[in-house]
Amino acid sequence: MAKKATKKAAKKATKKSAKKATKKATKKAAPKKAKTKRKPNAAFMAPLTPSAQLAEIVGSKPLPRPQVAKKMWDYIHKHGLQDKVNRRMIHADDKLKPIFGGKSKVTMFELTKFASKHLSKG
Repeated sequence: MAKKATKKAAKKATKKSAKKATKKATKKAAPKKAKTKRKPNAAFMAPLTPSAQLAEIVGSKPLPRPQVAKKMWDYIHKHGLQDKVNRRMIHADDKLKPIFGGKSKVTMFELTKFASKHLSKG
């Protein structure tokens, strides 16, 4: 009797594994969507001309907004203008003060707001 019980158990196990294999195969058969790379908004990437004050920091060539922000951050890091304790604060030097509207300290969140006032189309 022990032999019959083991044979039945073996048959059940093979049937279960066969069912699982078919379930897995049907799940894998579903086609996956190919991920497309996200495209930036064309208006956001339009080159803008910086004012004379901003041109001292980022250069006089027309640049898209993200590049202007990146160049401003490069300038801030190069000259050590970020506050050592509160890293969100930026200290203005002689070149940044006119861009920041005469303020000596601004937050990093205000940086692009002030820079956008010094950018124009064309």
